[in-house]
Amino acid sequence: MDPVAALTQLGGVAGTRAVLALTTRRRLRTALRHGEVVRVARGGYALPAADEARVLAAELAGVVALRSAALHHGWAVKTVPPVPEVAIGARRRIAAERRVGVRVLWLDLRPEDVVDGVTSPLRTCLDCARRLPFDEALAVVDSALRSGRVTRAGLDALADSVRGAGAAAVRRVLEAADGRAANPFESVLRGACVEAGLGVVPQQRIALATGEVRPDLVCRGRRVVLEADSWTWHTGKEAHTRDCARYNALVLAGWRVLRFTWEQVMLQPAYVRWVLDELMRPGRQEEVGTAYDVPA
Repeated sequence: MDPVAALTQLGGVAGTRAVLALTTRRRLRTALRHGEVVRVARGGYALPAADEARVLAAELAGVVALRSAALHHGWAVKTVPPVPEVAIGARRRIAAERRVGVRVLWLDLRPEDVVDGVTSPLRTCLDCARRLPFDEALAVVDSALRSGRVTRAGLDALADSVRGAGAAAVRRVLEAADGRAANPFESVLRGACVEAGLGVVPQQRIALATGEVRPDLVCRGRRVVLEADSWTWHTGKEAHTRDCARYNALVLAGWRVLRFTWEQVMLQPAYVRWVLDELMRPGRQEEVGTAYDVPA
């Protein structure tokens, strides 16, 4: 796979191991040489969107914000913004021609909300929770927790303090965030579960006769496991064999296993929602051999 496509699928920023699971070292070196991919701190790689955002923010006397800020902080996102996202003062005016190739947000920012020309980690979480769709915001805040740049206590305090339009939506994202999610793929799948009313916990351990397993998402009340199946970590015969044995052990222990591909979760949300709605539909377990009209 092309390194740019690989990083896009991985959320715009990822470690070396994850990138090389989807592309080759030769292709990665070529992409670096052409400026299509950049190295970031802690031995990872990223799309150059964050660097572009800093340049444009400086030209507009603004600050890097929203998903561009998340990428700057080293957090993975569901979708890399098509153009840099930059914030300017709420009462500033800026000519339309200067807004070409950039998404401008008008925000009231306090001095403590900005660090080196980028919204602070907590402010970035707040803006994403307020302005992005639930699943996109959840992916950002999950990644923020996973990175250690924000804490659970910090998010709880932020949720308690938020007021005004959209406050309920912000609190919903912040309260649902969980740093145990491994990547945006898992975050978006969990977001779909939350939207459907299915309570799940990420990376929860289950003891089986064959040993302990840790599925991506677990609903103990319904004895359901949901897996975000990605070729990133499950390529090769040995990995496939381990997965099959794990799924068989779960089914034999009375668990139902639902498996979703990256394309289904990220690009076909109607299908994912249909599966979850069918799972929770009263009386569904008593039906046998039912024919379904599956969403495309």
